[in-house]
Amino acid sequence: MLNVAATLVRGGFEAYLVGGCVRDLLRGAVHGERVEPKDWDLATNAKPHEVQALFPDSVYENEFGTVGVKTRSEELRLAVVEVTTYRVDGVYRDHRHPDEVSFASRVEDDLARRDFTVNAMALAPDGERVIDPFDGRMDLEEKLIRAVGNPSLRFREDALRLMRAVRLATELGFTIEPSTAASILAEAHLLHEIAPERVRDELVKLLMTPRAADGIRMLEAHGLLAHVIPELREGIGCGQNLHHIYTVFDHNVRA
Repeated sequence: MLNVAATLVRGGFEAYLVGGCVRDLLRGAVHGERVEPKDWDLATNAKPHEVQALFPDSVYENEFGTVGVKTRSEELRLAVVEVTTYRVDGVYRDHRHPDEVSFASRVEDDLARRDFTVNAMALAPDGERVIDPFDGRMDLEEKLIRAVGNPSLRFREDALRLMRAVRLATELGFTIEPSTAASILAEAHLLHEIAPERVRDELVKLLMTPRAADGIRMLEAHGLLAHVIPELREGIGCGQNLHHIYTVFDHNVRA
């Protein structure tokens, strides 16, 4: 990954780590933990054809400016590093994908289109400089999931972010910032616009965390459970016989 970034810089371009890998690296530093990022992504001002000119064995098969650069990094166990041109998104008419994307020249413009502040930071590959226009590092310190900009707009753009907010909060042991939480509750109905398999994927990730029960309760508190597992809600407030101290819902979630 560092070799890919170095090649971009030698070619006269910028290169920054972005997304979840930055969040995980900084989270480890802030909370004194060792956190191994699951994915490594680079953002650059190089256009896709310029990236491919530097990496002839790369792959570019999408409309979003992401080039797959093959790597032999045994340390990071990577086969491909995704290198994406800075971009800004157009209108999201289907509540999932932008109708069009435009390439940008500044990494700050690229960060502004992202979902949550903890995911909207860029890190120089040498680890010396963090670009953090939305105070994501402060939210990492306070263990908050906060939408970038207007939370309702973020969720109307891509309604899968409703599930992602709860899944990420569950996975990290964070809470959801109040205005972001209120917007999830208000926009929960938009989850019906998302393909069921994508909702399922987020649900499975939530259930695989050590805090899965907390995640299910968080889905209910934010109005999402009715759109994901409505049958589970039938046990809310439903008592059992004298041998059980929990409601059916609590019994199921605790199980």
